[in-house]
Amino acid sequence: MKRLTLMLPLVLLSGCASLLNPPPTRDPAYAAVRPEDMMVPAQNPGAIFQSGNELRLFEDARARRIGDILTIRLVESTDAKKSAATNASRSAVTEVKAPMIMGQEAAQVLGYDLQTSLEASNDFKGKGNSDQSNALKGNITVSVVEVFPNGNLRIQGEKRVGLNRGNEYIKLSGIVRPVDIDTTNSVDSTKVADATMIYNGDGEIADANRMGWLQRLFTSILFPF
Repeated sequence: MKRLTLMLPLVLLSGCASLLNPPPTRDPAYAAVRPEDMMVPAQNPGAIFQSGNELRLFEDARARRIGDILTIRLVESTDAKKSAATNASRSAVTEVKAPMIMGQEAAQVLGYDLQTSLEASNDFKGKGNSDQSNALKGNITVSVVEVFPNGNLRIQGEKRVGLNRGNEYIKLSGIVRPVDIDTTNSVDSTKVADATMIYNGDGEIADANRMGWLQRLFTSILFPF
């Protein structure tokens, strides 16, 4: 009984540790697919050449079929800058002269001047700057999930890395031309059409860099002040 009492806190601590640092999870949208069945049915081996066999004597190791793997070199780099300045001003002066009363000025008849003037001015100045740069380097190996009629390959894949204080995920999908694949069965990410690249993570470090829900409330459109 005492041993069970001592082991219970250890079990609870291990469960809390697994909750704080869960294992990497798989995203079905970027999962690999099973290659096509390339097994040839049994035939009569009465001749050297069998019409059902696929002899690929002159093919290289480049991906071309469903299930083949392809290495994508991540060489993404973006740099965007934007600046704007606005300066607008307007001024107006309106004068109203006193009317003449019995051929004399109002100041002489009433004893005070009815002449008045209205002056207004408006000035606006605005200035804004925006500077953003991103870079993504590395490699990820994906699989071919579809071959289009024109020969282009639709690829998708995911890399999951579990670190000490969290997990990192690299997800990629897009379309690749076979002519862009080099002899090492690799292609640059800049040649992937309709590309989707996601790099994110979870764990303690990701939670520390994430804004709290109360802070997000004050910076949202629900709080306009």
